[in-house]
Amino acid sequence: MFFAIAFGLFLFLKEVFSGRLIVRDYIFQIGRFQIRWYSVCIATGIFTAYFLARRRLKNYPITPEDLDEGVFWGVIFGILGARTYYVIFNWSYYSRYPSEIYKIWHGGLAIHGGFFAALLTIYVYSKIKKRFTFVQAADLFTSVLPIAQAIGRWGNFFNYEAYGRPTNLPWGMYVPPERRMPGFDMATHYHPTFLYESLWDLAVFVILYFIVEKRKRHFGETTALYLVMYSLGRFWIEGLRLDSLMVGHLRTAQIVSIVLIIFGASWYAFLLGKNKNSETNPESKYQPKG
Repeated sequence: MFFAIAFGLFLFLKEVFSGRLIVRDYIFQIGRFQIRWYSVCIATGIFTAYFLARRRLKNYPITPEDLDEGVFWGVIFGILGARTYYVIFNWSYYSRYPSEIYKIWHGGLAIHGGFFAALLTIYVYSKIKKRFTFVQAADLFTSVLPIAQAIGRWGNFFNYEAYGRPTNLPWGMYVPPERRMPGFDMATHYHPTFLYESLWDLAVFVILYFIVEKRKRHFGETTALYLVMYSLGRFWIEGLRLDSLMVGHLRTAQIVSIVLIIFGASWYAFLLGKNKNSETNPESKYQPKG
């Protein structure tokens, strides 16, 4: 079944990337109301991450009720943060078209903005509940976040956005003329950076959820490694994109990625140093339950 689905997806992408098939950005429409692929992909990613997180609660001092309430507030503030971050760095556009600010179904959610907003929500929520620490909740969050990102990136695919510079590589993606970036109207095929990041996020998820979570000795290791691994891939992929958020002549996502790599690597090195003392201080160790 898995191979049949994978083969079907391969054939579908082959048709879209060649330009023989043009996808729509919505599933169906009734009057002016649309169910858009972008929203469905994001929602599917969130629900997938949520159900996977529930399966790991036995390893955390977090109750199902805590998770449900935390996810509710995390999603709300995460989306607000992602949109606010995107609007701020595209203010030259949104200042001229303010009615577009709330139309997130048109695209425009910055993962870094959503990530920082979600972390802040987790911090406040952990202080309110006091049954678990911020680091414990952050580990649970970052162990499943990459699968949500991997699925959510397909919303960019249906919107023909977040693609890279022109390429002649066999897997270059055809972009319709009306969706091409200004100045690149003559090129037809572009790097499918949405796919690069989706595959990278999937690999990060597999490593964190199935390997790191079972072998870590201290809370914080999952979050630290997420910061390093995700940011390494994002830094490279961002260099290919044509629609990067900018600060002057610098790509915002690359600057943030460098900061997160340094912070995550330093934090992980600190935790590895603590492992040397774990035998004499067994209470400090993370004890997975399965």
